[in-house]
Amino acid sequence: MKNLIIIAVVFLASFSVQGQEKKSKNAKYTIEVIGICGDCEKRIEDAAFSVSGVKSADWNREDNSLKLILNEQKTSLDSVQMSIAKAGYDTPSFKSLDTDYQNLPKCCQYDRK
Repeated sequence: MKNLIIIAVVFLASFSVQGQEKKSKNAKYTIEVIGICGDCEKRIEDAAFSVSGVKSADWNREDNSLKLILNEQKTSLDSVQMSIAKAGYDTPSFKSLDTDYQNLPKCCQYDRK
């Protein structure tokens, strides 16, 4: 009987540890990405989702904020920001190349800082 209780406790503890590991790999970030319209929103979010490990990307036009949820075991915030910069949008850590910015439609070319 004593062995059965020990086995049950170890079994339940292993589920608890596994649940904690899953929670720790996801991280939430909010960064500024300047855009103008719905087309910008689609490009910014598509660029974020093109990076493996991005679970959520939601750009808000009113305050130019991009809310992200990342699996940090698969990607990093820098990788996502590089992808967005390649799409033509400046991020806090990476400025897009002038050629990438110029490839944006004229209506989507925002005032660069």
